[in-house]
Amino acid sequence: MSGMRDIADREDVAVMLTAFYGRAFADDVLGPVFVDVAQMDLADHLPVMCDFWMTVLFHSGEYRRNALRPHLQLNALTRLTPAHFERWLVLWVATVDDLHVGGKAELAKLQATRIAGSMSRRITGEVPVGQARAT
Repeated sequence: MSGMRDIADREDVAVMLTAFYGRAFADDVLGPVFVDVAQMDLADHLPVMCDFWMTVLFHSGEYRRNALRPHLQLNALTRLTPAHFERWLVLWVATVDDLHVGGKAELAKLQATRIAGSMSRRITGEVPVGQARAT
């Protein structure tokens, strides 16, 4: 699509994450987890997620937390399933594709595929259905 460009900086990451979480909060599968159970405050969560994706995409070293821990805590409140991780990935890929094109955009999708598979495997013991062949 003309006019689209690659993910270049923290501002691009923040815009992408805001769009993604807008979709996730409104989603029938993920919305209840993010809104009702986690009661996620995007204003508080966004800087942390920007740090995470800046580290993943640009090796910035800004994220120094354990990404698995909050997901394990969430799973203790409501059982997460491979379907949750599959849906997260579908929404993530759609958001990246809607906003960006290029090497970093492809890396964002590849790393998200790996993250969804790893988180699902570690939390549920299963890989999301669409991930068995992708990881």
